[in-house]
Amino acid sequence: MFNNMFGGLFGLIIFILDVWAIASIIRSPASGGAKVIWVLVVAILPVLGLIIWYFAGPKANDVRRY
Repeated sequence: MFNNMFGGLFGLIIFILDVWAIASIIRSPASGGAKVIWVLVVAILPVLGLIIWYFAGPKANDVRRY
């Protein structure tokens, strides 16, 4: 019972993070083609795509201060 509940909770967390990532991609200043590719990567590879997007993808508030 706990194993099934843990899997469901993990799936829900990944789903919420993927939706957040896709919303961030859409709000980013990246070009339309880049947005489509990133959304597809995150949607097709939910866990791996989320990790790759976090380190290399466009962010909605990508402000760099030096």
